[in-house]
Amino acid sequence: MKVTVEAPKFDADVKLTNFIKKKVGKLEHFYDKIIHTDVYLKLEPNERPNNKIVELLVSVPGDEFIVKKMAKSFEEATDVCVQSMERILLKRKEKIRSRVM
Repeated sequence: MKVTVEAPKFDADVKLTNFIKKKVGKLEHFYDKIIHTDVYLKLEPNERPNNKIVELLVSVPGDEFIVKKMAKSFEEATDVCVQSMERILLKRKEKIRSRVM
């Protein structure tokens, strides 16, 4: 699976991108037919502490899933995104299994 991390308005450090790639890489345990994953990091221009946005786009054969979460840090938002995507991929896997049987 190919993982792409993009931060259009700032430079994400290597430590953060490695953390994201490691977390997103674990999605293959839940659904093995993932083609590629794009992760977009954004900063919301406000004074609140919850201004870090992570958008996760996962492409599988015939479909794409998007999860967008906001948190105090990119690491926290990544964790929440990955957990949400795990649930989505498990539902997809069960749906496919039920069609086959």
